Formats: sequence, structure tokens, C-alpha cells
Amino acid sequence: MNSARLVRAAVAAVLTATLLTACSSEGNNNAVPREWIRKTYTASGANWLDRDSTPSQVAQAIRSERKEQNRASGGSRHFLRYGDDMVTVSPYRSGSLIEIEDYRNGYRRHQRHLTSWPDPNSQSFRGGGPGEGK
Repeated sequence: MNSARLVRAAVAAVLTATLLTACSSEGNNNAVPREWIRKTYTASGANWLDRDSTPSQVAQAIRSERKEQNRASGGSRHFLRYGDDMVTVSPYRSGSLIEIEDYRNGYRRHQRHLTSWPDPNSQSFRGGGPGEGK
């Protein structure tokens, strides 16, 4: 009888830990709000479009959905850093183009506008994703 209770308690503990882990990664406040971007903007290949709003307005809307770790702007573009990823919002025809990419690639592409952001190729860089600071 005791062993059956122990097994049930162990299974319940494992299930609880699994559910808590799944919920915490989905609600990661350090991650790009990808699902929200997908639902809110028009897909265009690997990117998204907002045909009516300026890059500043789009960046502010994304920030309102989830606060970024760092932000910068330059050359009419807006940059939002979320851990190991970044969002770039650029002018596109009469609206805005939204790109989500790996922080290292984005930093390399837009380095001249990201002067206060950490260089991902430096020894001291910590990505900010899962396991940050370990």
C-alpha cells in the first residue's frame, strides 16, 4: 500500500514539475512575442508587414505587448532586443517591415546603430536566454 502511494506521489510531482516548466517557458518575459506578432501583422515570407503604421508605431505596439531587454533606433529603424533574439522594424513602402532574427546576426547587420548593446562576440557576452547567468 505504501509503495503505491509513493509511486502516485512521485508521478504527481513529476507531472507538476513538467507543467510548471512548460508554463514558465511559454510565458517567458524575455522572449520575442512571436505568436502575438504572427496574429497581429501580415506574414510576408519570413517577415511581417504593417501597411498602415510607421516603424515607431509598430515598435511601440510590440513593446506594449512585451517589454524588451534593450532598444535602439537609427536610420529610421527601431531595434528591440529580447534575450538571444532581436526585432527590427524598418520602413516599408507606406508602412513597416518587421524582422525577427538571432541577436548575433542582427547585431552584425545593424552594429552601427546598436552602440550601447553588448557585442555578442565578446568574452563577457551572456545571451540572456534560458540559462542566463549560469
